[in-house]
Amino acid sequence: MRRVLIISPHFAPVNAPDMHRVRLALPYLRALGWEPTVLAVDPDTIEGAVIEPRLLDSYPADLRVVRVRGVPARFTRPFGFGSLWWRSGRALRRAGDRLLKAEAFDLIFFSTTQFNTFTLGPRWLKRFKVPYVLDYQDPWVNDHYSRTGERPPGGSLRFRLSQISARRHESRVVHQAAAIITVSPAYITDLTARYPALRRSRFHPLPFGAAVQDIAVALNFPPGQPLVFPDENCVNVVYAGRCVPGMVPALTLLFRAFRRFLDRQPDAARRFRFHFIGTNYAPAPLARPTVLPIATSEGVADYVREQPVRVPYFEALYYQATADAILVLGSDDPGYNASKLHSCLLTGRPMLCIAHRASPIYQSGLVYMPRSTFGFGDETSTDVEISRMAETWFAGEGHLKAPAEACDQLAAQTAEAMTRALAKIFEDSTRPSTPLP
Repeated sequence: MRRVLIISPHFAPVNAPDMHRVRLALPYLRALGWEPTVLAVDPDTIEGAVIEPRLLDSYPADLRVVRVRGVPARFTRPFGFGSLWWRSGRALRRAGDRLLKAEAFDLIFFSTTQFNTFTLGPRWLKRFKVPYVLDYQDPWVNDHYSRTGERPPGGSLRFRLSQISARRHESRVVHQAAAIITVSPAYITDLTARYPALRRSRFHPLPFGAAVQDIAVALNFPPGQPLVFPDENCVNVVYAGRCVPGMVPALTLLFRAFRRFLDRQPDAARRFRFHFIGTNYAPAPLARPTVLPIATSEGVADYVREQPVRVPYFEALYYQATADAILVLGSDDPGYNASKLHSCLLTGRPMLCIAHRASPIYQSGLVYMPRSTFGFGDETSTDVEISRMAETWFAGEGHLKAPAEACDQLAAQTAEAMTRALAKIFEDSTRPSTPLP
């Protein structure tokens, strides 16, 4: 049995999007010949963490998880910083050093959006001769905010400083990696353009899988104080997840199409309710609505409900699995690939997808897409898409059309299938012939 050390700072019971690839893979890795050990940060050290104990039941109970404690944020915030890496990076490095010195590991797998942890890869490769694989769930070097003029999270100064660090370290980290996994093919294009010496064979596009058992758990544990109430007189359309500024074009397209439907068929349109849940990652006192202002400007705020504060993972999944229809939104970043897409499909609920035409969501080969996906990114056809959505999805009762014909194609998108692909990448990365430029 080969051994893999998995670096996942935001690991369960913390409900963070960047730990789900690891969590979903853990039930299957042993059967595929890999014994995992997870190195994580103690939940008490993670500022604003949403703790969800039920996540601990979704992977093997005997899994070894090594947790480190960093400096609490309350001690660093008065000095103007709270980055998890600055507070916990030293503890992660020391714990990794101890594990790799005392035990034999065949591979290290970094799966996180705490990108500074990637810098530990070259250190451990040099000191312990253990190859490493990177999981790019987002871009590390990111020109999105400079391109769009949007204000980055944490402010422009902090973001610029983080990008200086990213540009300083990324080249060395990616060139020494045995393999690089990306959730979007667009990230491969960006990285190979930035580093032409990198062979494309080193890259592996691998979206997040989805677990049928997660949906079963969600349905078995309905929330005690639900945010959405089933009503035969209403059509509940649910979006669960963060709404970033880049989703403004998708939201605008949605609300303008609904406004057109409302003007033309007011009696039918008045049945619709749009629920946006967990749209802001800020702690409860700081969370502010991001969707309602757009709905207000488009004249449809009476039909929109927004809960900015994040809710537990299984609660969000419950709302999706019991909705009349699920809303999936894309970003104005063409490389954005919604990690929740396949879990939404597994619910079997009707879907309404709005995405950039160049994005993986829009260009997906799933056969349900042409009927329920609408695109933006070409200003000349925006009005055409508004009319098409108003007529074919709203007036055409898209909320009654479940994507059943896509189920066979989902077999390749399950957590088990994705873990088989991941294990194959692990195997290839530990072969002596793995090329390193």
